[in-house]
Amino acid sequence: MNVTRIGRPADGNPQPAPGDTVVRITVVDALRGSALLLILLVNIAFFSSGYDFHLVDDPTHGTVDRLVAGAVELLFAMKAYLLFAFLFGYSFTLQLDSAARRGVAFRPAFLRRLSGLFVLGVLHAVLLFHGDILTTYALLGLALLAARQMAPRTALVVAAGIIGGIAVVVGIAAVLGATLVPDEATAVSAGARSTLALGGGPGDVVLEHLRSMPAMIGGLAVQGPLAFAAFLVGLAAGRHRFLASVPAHADLLRRIERVGYPIGLAGAVVFAVGGGTANLTGLMVSIVTAPFLAAAYAATLLRLFTRRPRVADVFAPAGRMALTNYLTQSLVCVLVFSGVGWGLVGRTSPAQTLVIALVVFAVQVAASSWWLRRFRYGPVEWALRAWTNRDRRRD
Repeated sequence: MNVTRIGRPADGNPQPAPGDTVVRITVVDALRGSALLLILLVNIAFFSSGYDFHLVDDPTHGTVDRLVAGAVELLFAMKAYLLFAFLFGYSFTLQLDSAARRGVAFRPAFLRRLSGLFVLGVLHAVLLFHGDILTTYALLGLALLAARQMAPRTALVVAAGIIGGIAVVVGIAAVLGATLVPDEATAVSAGARSTLALGGGPGDVVLEHLRSMPAMIGGLAVQGPLAFAAFLVGLAAGRHRFLASVPAHADLLRRIERVGYPIGLAGAVVFAVGGGTANLTGLMVSIVTAPFLAAAYAATLLRLFTRRPRVADVFAPAGRMALTNYLTQSLVCVLVFSGVGWGLVGRTSPAQTLVIALVVFAVQVAASSWWLRRFRYGPVEWALRAWTNRDRRRD
């Protein structure tokens, strides 16, 4: 399969080269690279401390630490993965079109791709990060495959229905007095045990990941449907080739910002001040409002990338190697924080943890650019492509 870098005229619209079967749209890759950064800013907290997984604050953190952690929760928690899921749905439409142009059966290859993602996700969850999303994407991909003929308007209506339905269920649970942290003292004690386990050797880290699995799977009762809703929004946008002609949608993007930021930030404040994911009322508000803020982020980034193509060029290589970079982020965090490597778990403040995240991503941006000047695919992308297409060529 011939995948080449596309050209870009002065207006920012991507132009496919003759003979391309899959066209790299720079803004799509740049947006995906940006989403990788936001995901890392959220996920790294689960590597640096065992308390976040149990939905309680580290008791050693002071006021400033809690403000920094709260700012990350306010701005990025429950928003970053929605942006990434939207791009999964959008890219799905590009894959469909590519298969149609080449006259090949899409379903068998896509099912192989999903099986490859699932295996990678299981290994990732057990060895590196119990908050893996790849297994969820692989399973939800089956539903997306079934919905591939859905009309754009229907996809948006179904997505809104899913979001509303989950919010109602969580709201009812809140009214009935349900809580995700029934005993804070017990949760703090569990957080201390998790932090100690993550600071151990490889066996301790893997056992901690396995112990965490039931709770993580339970969390997918909310995250999974919301991710699928974002898939459907991406499917609808892909049907209209929205990201292939971003300047043509400038007015719509500005409207998304004008609506998305006030609603999204207001909901984010309620979510963060109310205790984040641990508080069902705040969670219900975030379920409804987080998609608005994620959409506003996407609109702002897309406008930035079309006005400043060089900024897009910086982020795009990381997005082209998104799978490699996602897994590498976890590997690096394990080496930095767990006892497998430097053992910094429980020893860095939230601010220091964020600095580490930014450094990791900056290195990934540079490494991705270097790699793609020499190879067409990232290493994990190549392996998944070889499995999907039954083609081991390295071109």
